[in-house]
Amino acid sequence: MFSLRKLFASIGLSLLLLLTACSAAPPSDFQQAQQESTERGATAVVKDAEQGSRFNKFFPSPQDGYDVVYTQEKKGFAEAKLKQNGQDVAMLAVSDISSTPTTADKFADSTDMVAGYPVATQGNTATAVLVADRFQVKVLSRSPDFSSGDRLVWLEKFDLDGIATLAN
Repeated sequence: MFSLRKLFASIGLSLLLLLTACSAAPPSDFQQAQQESTERGATAVVKDAEQGSRFNKFFPSPQDGYDVVYTQEKKGFAEAKLKQNGQDVAMLAVSDISSTPTTADKFADSTDMVAGYPVATQGNTATAVLVADRFQVKVLSRSPDFSSGDRLVWLEKFDLDGIATLAN
């Protein structure tokens, strides 16, 4: 009788394992969100977003003891580190906001300008300019010594009018 119990217990456990192993696991929250967004036809970057490599020529040139080191470019975005004496002091970035048009909302009430383009401060470490209602040019401090004034100086070093020509 004891070995019959063991036999039934073993068969029962085997069936339980077989049934649970063969059933499909419910999708994770991430998988569910991904599925829902792609069903609606959403994309991360719109098809006509500017190629990130086209932004590089508008970045500031290395100067006055600073190096500009390009770190990332992809459709709609380019980024570079601003280094001084080998240390990261800021990140420089240009992004095509056509994929996220509400990004422009933060510039709506701006009274500050750089080269005629509205400026928005984002927290304590980021300053951005909206160019041609389509491109966000941003400088982010990576060193506590790199101030909001420094960010504005480096925004002015971008060829903002050149970036604006990409909107046409």
